[in-house]
Amino acid sequence: MSGKRRQAGVRGSGGKKAKQPVKAELSVSLGEKTGREKVRRAWESGETAQCGPVIVDSVPFQHCVIRSFIENSEFLDGLKDELLALNFQDKSNDLYKFQQSEDLKSRKEPHISALRKVLFEHFRQWLSEVTKVDLESTVDISCAQYNYTDILLCHDDELEGRRFAFILYLVPEWTEEDGGSLDLYSTDEKAQPGHIVKSLIPSWNTLVFFEVSPVSFHQVSEVLSEGKCRLSVSGWFHGSSLERPPRSLDPVPARSPHIPYDHEILYEWINPVYLSVEYQAQIQEEFEDTSEILLKDFLKEEKFSEVSAALQTRSVEWELLGPPNRRRYERTKGDLPDVLRSCMELLKSEAFFLLLSNLTGLKLHFLAASNDESDEGEGSSEPNGRTSAQGDDSDHTAQAGSERIPVCSGELRHWEHGHYTMIYDDDPERQAFALDLLWFCGCEDWESEYGGFTSYIAKEEDEELLTVYPENNCLALVYRDKETMRFVKHINHKSVQRNAGLPNHKGFWDFAFVYYE
Repeated sequence: MSGKRRQAGVRGSGGKKAKQPVKAELSVSLGEKTGREKVRRAWESGETAQCGPVIVDSVPFQHCVIRSFIENSEFLDGLKDELLALNFQDKSNDLYKFQQSEDLKSRKEPHISALRKVLFEHFRQWLSEVTKVDLESTVDISCAQYNYTDILLCHDDELEGRRFAFILYLVPEWTEEDGGSLDLYSTDEKAQPGHIVKSLIPSWNTLVFFEVSPVSFHQVSEVLSEGKCRLSVSGWFHGSSLERPPRSLDPVPARSPHIPYDHEILYEWINPVYLSVEYQAQIQEEFEDTSEILLKDFLKEEKFSEVSAALQTRSVEWELLGPPNRRRYERTKGDLPDVLRSCMELLKSEAFFLLLSNLTGLKLHFLAASNDESDEGEGSSEPNGRTSAQGDDSDHTAQAGSERIPVCSGELRHWEHGHYTMIYDDDPERQAFALDLLWFCGCEDWESEYGGFTSYIAKEEDEELLTVYPENNCLALVYRDKETMRFVKHINHKSVQRNAGLPNHKGFWDFAFVYYE
């Protein structure tokens, strides 16, 4: 055997191995003039058309699917390796849960650099030609990993300057059962999302783009496969934004004063420990310190059992609430079984308003002591001695002469897999200081990893101020100001396994009320 090493490859000056430059090329078919013109005509007319690997469609809004987007598949293997070597951060809030890379616009890795060049030079020119939209050189590009239970809920992508969104998929073999589809929503006459009318299944080396507009509502459905990673590169091409019509506003929830029930209703329903004057004073002191408290075993055990049994019957009628860019959960409609109706009346009763006053120090009843002798005019006393100006919400608050009368609004809700609420602009419940009440039922064996918890965050901040987890027969009280926002986290697929062990019901229920001084 020869002791000489074989030459590994062609070497340039200095004996160093010459590196082949990394280059990405668009699919040859995208460069064909005839096909490009056909795509342009279809886009302009809003027709559905297919030209080789390019599919153009305008339902429910204009979008395009390009198969075999990059000509050389070996390039994508190197790109995938570079992407997976990046640092990814967990991203989680009311809208999404996934892992995102750092910004790719200045990364120096050869494959990432080559992809950036082909997207924002060659493909940008192609896109501008077929859509007849002048596009800027601005680069918005990052990488995302969606693993089991990750999701991106319904939104429209609109932000100043964004004109086209794109997603390039680098996924293994993928099926509908794996989840992770790009779902496109219909819209109503108010430009609000309605139903999913088209789902695009991710596939290797496929690029999807769509025009960002007031009706471009879409989501990444929850990934349901525990063994697959939905890897993609996505971003936006920038140009003149389309004109947005006025946003549709939610109606203000109906608010009403207490109903006339005396203290006997409290003795009938509520754990006697919470009716102790001494214990109420202790709770109030803690609440005034933290503006929140959790009261366990709040209802008498027999009443809790009656409510639980009634909720599991088929006599309760539910309606699904939307639109999906704001919420998805069920609430009761129509007549309720007697015990549920009585429970709702308890939470609206005069006696309960007074009990809440004693537990929190808020002025929710005329017999309640005031914490602030200066609560005159437009201000109202807060637990920590602050004075809140409630602005022009007086149209929605009952008044007698110049005295403000405490009011409440409330509903009985059902939560299961796929349900959530989101933070959004112009939420009418963010216009005043308020006391939130949540009382939970059907939460046995509920885990925090399922979602379904209520998060409170400060305006313009991502850090959570408080998280309220569902817990059987627990009453949560939270006082929030106008700068505090809240949402119920999306309930994920992990909850389905829990439901299999509880055949009589799925998810859980809560009585959700808001009280205003």
